[in-house]
Amino acid sequence: MANNSTSAPKHGQYLSKTTSRCVAGSVTAMHDFVVTSFSLIEGMGTGKFVSSATFTVGGRDWNIKLYPDGIYTEHKGYASVLLYFLKGAAGARVKFSLKLCLVDKSDQVSGTWTHTFDSIGGNGGCFTIKCVLTVVDDPHTQDVSASTVIVPQSKLHQDLSHMLKNGEGADVTFSVGAQLFPAHKCMLAARSTVFKAEFFGAMKERDDQCIKIDDMEPTIFEALLYFVYNILDKVADSRTKNGCSSDENTTMQHLLVAADRYRLERLRVMCEDKLRHGVDAQTVATTLALAKQHNCAQLKDACIRFIASRDILDAIMETDGFRHLEESCPLIREEISDKVATFRSREDESAATLVMQE
Repeated sequence: MANNSTSAPKHGQYLSKTTSRCVAGSVTAMHDFVVTSFSLIEGMGTGKFVSSATFTVGGRDWNIKLYPDGIYTEHKGYASVLLYFLKGAAGARVKFSLKLCLVDKSDQVSGTWTHTFDSIGGNGGCFTIKCVLTVVDDPHTQDVSASTVIVPQSKLHQDLSHMLKNGEGADVTFSVGAQLFPAHKCMLAARSTVFKAEFFGAMKERDDQCIKIDDMEPTIFEALLYFVYNILDKVADSRTKNGCSSDENTTMQHLLVAADRYRLERLRVMCEDKLRHGVDAQTVATTLALAKQHNCAQLKDACIRFIASRDILDAIMETDGFRHLEESCPLIREEISDKVATFRSREDESAATLVMQE
């Protein structure tokens, strides 16, 4: 009886195995072709077109051609839109999928077609042709017989955060309130010019092994350290140690002050952005005072815009927060009134422009 060539290996032998795989991919991109005056190009004649700029997707060049009066005489009364393949790899076939959308000036999608558009009509002719193009790469085979080396993602930010929490190698301690925070001078100096001067520059203190900070809450200093050691530049969740949510707005205000104090510009701007999106009637006065004190121009404008847009200037001026603001900035009432008048004037001009366009 003949031997079976596929018989299992004997004891002590290794089973040889090879593997390959088919790999296929695709690239998707979008190009907007804006037509500002269709009424001026309508009637240019059958077969006449206007073209978009050339754009590249999948290593190949394309453009969009708009025929206001159609490509052929039988298209009279219709505008045609075509996607043209201009150039790419010599002799290579191109496989792709295409979606064309017509969007009017109010960003409303009027319809989706693959060949021709219905007549645009007499809307004045401002619209956008959105082209979403997916180019499919030619499939190819990879030999994966050899062991694949999997490179793990970097966890440097986790290692640094653990080093902060564990206090390993710490060479300075901060006493904030009733809490102690061990830290590393080199890490702090690398992230903050203030810490750098304090530890290694002319500002260097004689006894810098333990530094006492009296004018900052422990939770704020802890959040600042978290940012310094987290190379992803994230802000720690604003929660107290017992797990209860703290006032996020107040936390961001204090953290902004701390960031400005230690020249952590990115953290300062992140706090400014959070405060800018969280402005309300109760906090706008104190937030405005903070913005002026720390030269946060965008935050200051956001506060004044909030007051102007809601017509609550008189009510805001009666709050304790605004009275405290006036004590430090006596001219703030006039400044706000001028700004409010300017904003309202711009809104009136914009409204008038829209009416004229309609």
